[in-house]
Amino acid sequence: MSLLLLLQGRGGMTAAELAKELEVSERTIHRDVLALSESGVPVYADRGRGGGYRLLDGYRTRLTGLDRAEAEALFLSGVPAALREMGLEEVAATARLKAAAALSPGLRDAPVTAAQRFHLDAPGWFAADSPPPAALAPLARAVWRDLLVTAVYKGAERALEPYGLVLKAGAWYLAARVDDTRGERFLIFRVDRFGEIVVQGRVFERDAGFDLAAFWAERARSFSRSLLRETITLRLSEAGVRMLRHIADPAALPDAMASLRPDGTVRLGVESVRVAYGQVLRFGPEAEVLGPPELRALMARAAARLAALYEGED
Repeated sequence: MSLLLLLQGRGGMTAAELAKELEVSERTIHRDVLALSESGVPVYADRGRGGGYRLLDGYRTRLTGLDRAEAEALFLSGVPAALREMGLEEVAATARLKAAAALSPGLRDAPVTAAQRFHLDAPGWFAADSPPPAALAPLARAVWRDLLVTAVYKGAERALEPYGLVLKAGAWYLAARVDDTRGERFLIFRVDRFGEIVVQGRVFERDAGFDLAAFWAERARSFSRSLLRETITLRLSEAGVRMLRHIADPAALPDAMASLRPDGTVRLGVESVRVAYGQVLRFGPEAEVLGPPELRALMARAAARLAALYEGED
């Protein structure tokens, strides 16, 4: 089927090209083409330079309809690493072939031209090339099928209704509904912290109003704000004010800009004094620390060390 869809979508391909695309031998390609011909598919071989296998002009297979799994995977086809880690790579590849085969001849190169112009690389820089968490595949299966899960998380067994998976900077997270002493609620779990996973045969009733993207965005904002446990006060130059949006934590920036006074004084939320020290160093001479005293003392020592390094230079 994949061979037939490739020929229909691309017009013609050599045995070598088909073998590379389908990851089989050329002998397998010749055998499969013969089987297609014997079953009534009008496939023929062009001999000589530039030749290859083609379908008779005007022939189109009607076996291009997507099933549910293929249709769902098609919308994730721009994130190949995520598909591979969830075990959906082959399903998505078949869906893309079917979609390409259904296009008119003038649009059949659209998947290639799009891939040449846009690529989404989800993991963060310097991420280790490590295998996906062992819990990801069973959780992905449960998410797609709305199946209840019993899982060990941080040493405790939990009963979960797995609603969705989120890939953030190379790390996988599960959004799930739980029913515990605090009532029914949605929580976020980091997938690589799961122990044993048991996917139950029972289907749970999904809340039709649950919006995974909106839920994740709100939880991410809440998490970012929760990290800002300290507040520092700076006096910024005009250049420092312009630098602020590039140095401040994004979660702290709105409140910082709202606190900015005409003399350049600003209150900035930070994770800790130590983290703030690294941030303020990036301002160079464009920021003066007004408080807390601990941070001002750290900056004074840093300034003295810098002065000593460059002492005597014009």
